[in-house]
Amino acid sequence: MEEELPGFYGESGKPVQATLSSLKMLDVGKWPIFSLCSEEELQLIRQACVFGSAGNEVLYTTVNDEIFVLGTNCSGCLGVGDIQSTLEPQRLDSLTGKKIASLSYGSGPHIVLATTDGEVFTWGHNAYSQLGNGTATHGLLPCHISTNLSNKQVIEVACGSYHSLVLTSDGEVFAWGYNNSGQVGSGSTANQPIPRRVTGCLQNKVVMNIACGQMCSMAVVDTGEVYVWGYNGNGQLGLGSSGNQPTPCRVAALQGIHVQRVACGYAHTLVLTDEGQVYAWGANSYGQLGTGNKSNQSYPTPVVVEKDRIIEIAACHSAHTSAAKTQGGHVYMWGQCRGQSVTLPHLTHFCCTDDVFACFATPAVTWRLLSVEPDDHLTVAESLKREFDNPDTADLKFLVDGKYIYAHKVLLKIRCEHFRSSLEDSEDDIVEMRLLDLATFYSETRLKKLCQQTIKQGICEENAIALLSAAVKYDAQYLNKNKRYSTASSWNGDGRKCPVRRPCPPASGLRRVLLQILYKSSDCSNTDFRICRNGP
Repeated sequence: MEEELPGFYGESGKPVQATLSSLKMLDVGKWPIFSLCSEEELQLIRQACVFGSAGNEVLYTTVNDEIFVLGTNCSGCLGVGDIQSTLEPQRLDSLTGKKIASLSYGSGPHIVLATTDGEVFTWGHNAYSQLGNGTATHGLLPCHISTNLSNKQVIEVACGSYHSLVLTSDGEVFAWGYNNSGQVGSGSTANQPIPRRVTGCLQNKVVMNIACGQMCSMAVVDTGEVYVWGYNGNGQLGLGSSGNQPTPCRVAALQGIHVQRVACGYAHTLVLTDEGQVYAWGANSYGQLGTGNKSNQSYPTPVVVEKDRIIEIAACHSAHTSAAKTQGGHVYMWGQCRGQSVTLPHLTHFCCTDDVFACFATPAVTWRLLSVEPDDHLTVAESLKREFDNPDTADLKFLVDGKYIYAHKVLLKIRCEHFRSSLEDSEDDIVEMRLLDLATFYSETRLKKLCQQTIKQGICEENAIALLSAAVKYDAQYLNKNKRYSTASSWNGDGRKCPVRRPCPPASGLRRVLLQILYKSSDCSNTDFRICRNGP
């Protein structure tokens, strides 16, 4: 069974999360915190989550199923056993070998993590018992949460600012933590120190997806209905009122609409239907509802993006930003975007909604657990790129400096006029070229300079004449540059010649060697013979 991620809806209609294999490889470098990692460390990253009040903490997994953390470590949220910040990645040894299925974070921050085995681990801020371990003491190390979950397999987790939700494989929801507005769904406002099943209207329902706003909770059931509870001061529950809801209540305004996914911002809500339509409600002071104004909405309101079907919605409880992706691959954003209030969906140049939060959300955090695995569903361009220099599919070989580069005739003909004509009637499957020929022909100045650097390192008396000819032919100016000195010979007292270095104008590297050869082969009796760029 494939691993899954939180807060994502794909075309396949996966009820809980998006599969890792369906996600495109992401550039984690867009998040500033990753500048602390070396290039080698970045290449090993498999999953990642950036969190914290300023996006200054990160957790990531590697190809070896090791989990690392780094950052400011507020309230011990890195889980390394202390509250010291770290600029170097620290491994969470207690979780080594565990594979992450779902991960979420709160505002403290606190972390809730579900493994592919269905286990739940929590750590970090715990002033409101949001870790679910029965205490109100910050957790400096990952703690396995088993109370009321021992026989359950958790497949998705979600965090509000200070409360936590988990979804089990049999469609049950458990909640714990801060409950001042009924966000735990217990019917009271007392904090909940351990996992408690959310019942009421959800008693006989099979929940498929969960989400949390700052102090509210949402659940989508298999029939497409949406149930909500918790804080409602901005209308974020979509019930047409602003009163808090201590137990789950169905969003009646969505009657007849089949919802597949829900996503929560700080105080607003987005849902995605099976027809690819988006509805929004709640706070709208930054335009995060995408309705063209800044008026709060207590009822679901359609968000008009474009005619294309929406396949993904994105929001995060720590931000007032919204994003969506269409079936055609277009990514839109609206709401609070780098200090600006964008009241209508704005088409971006991004290829995924994650980039919206990396570049425009405040703070720059991830709205879901990122996957940095290769995409199994490649585009045509990506497929062709993968086949470059593949001897198994190539029908043309370039012999360059003794090594083959494998290519495809049809692609070269399509992309290049030169090859279209040169390969038109050619049946050869091998083309022999020199690398410097290629660099000069295609005006690849960087490659040309690298060639010259390599050649220059190998200049000697035996090859100087041939290399000078090549330098002239290819106008290899860098090859002719050298240090500012002249080579001189003088006679010392015992009748032997000794070299003397004297400053002079820039000399030609190849011409200098040639002149030295001529000098050595001549019967020179001068006491001082200089070789410089302008000749002897």
